Amino acid sequence: MYKIEPVFKERIWGGRRLEELFHFDLPAGSIGECWTVSAHPSGRTPLADGPYQGQTLDQLWQTHRTSLFGPYALEAFPLHVKLLDSSSYLSVQVHPNDEDAKRLEGEPYGKNECWYILEAEEGAEVIVGHHLSCREELVTCAERKEWDACLRHQSIQKGDFIYIPSGTIHALGPGIVLLEIQQMSDRTYRLYDYDRLDADGNRRELHLEKAIAVTTIPDEPLTIRPIRETTASGTKTTLLEVPFFTVVHHDIKGAEYCLSDSPTFRLLTVVSGQGEVRAADGSEQRLLQKGDQYFIPCSAGDYLISGQLACVTSEVFPS
Repeated sequence: MYKIEPVFKERIWGGRRLEELFHFDLPAGSIGECWTVSAHPSGRTPLADGPYQGQTLDQLWQTHRTSLFGPYALEAFPLHVKLLDSSSYLSVQVHPNDEDAKRLEGEPYGKNECWYILEAEEGAEVIVGHHLSCREELVTCAERKEWDACLRHQSIQKGDFIYIPSGTIHALGPGIVLLEIQQMSDRTYRLYDYDRLDADGNRRELHLEKAIAVTTIPDEPLTIRPIRETTASGTKTTLLEVPFFTVVHHDIKGAEYCLSDSPTFRLLTVVSGQGEVRAADGSEQRLLQKGDQYFIPCSAGDYLISGQLACVTSEVFPS
């Protein structure tokens, strides 16, 4: 397994909590996003150690796809992982699906995403979905800026998990730190941005025509049913299995928690605590700390984890 070097992004709604919570050496400014895994041209994350040190996942996807990732026919590396810190509301936004991303932007992936809430202040909320029955109502809502009446607000707390399929209108509220796992896309269409001004005194661009075109109408709230398996050394919770990614939470409270071998690559984010991991065959051993991000190649064998920590893994299974 190989450690990944993060990339940080300043955002108008960001803050400094990623420094406090994960001990990152943040650049100056309001840092809203830590891209812990990215093959996107606007912020590729290199491997920090091992024989491929300095290379990025998109480079390895082209040169070592079968040996490191698995039997994929996908056009590009499929996943993007972030830590987000929201000190104010994000824009009301929506993302295209794969078909719309190719048609409108010439990009390989749309953006289905999911959120695992790491910290939430009292009263924190998110926006997920809307109450509209037709596209004409969405056009009227945008023209009149009647967003409070049209959008579905949801209270959240630490440990919540939310799936945001493409086409879903959504926004984060203030006071939230979360782990986001998504398709490898940075394509966002803004519907509303609270008339905020950027550093130059300008309102940020909206993308109403495209946003209205890709929004799912009507919108039906989703019910997520996690699957839990408990052992003597911890609890494995499969949070989500969809064609775009599988997301699993591992709550480790002891020794010899087994992260089983996978025929595909796997990404591992340490979200709390610390511990130790070693390959079952004895070939490697390393410390795990909160905020660490690792790439585990396909067919790397079992890993045994000890300590008091929680990790989230993500992977994509070939169709």
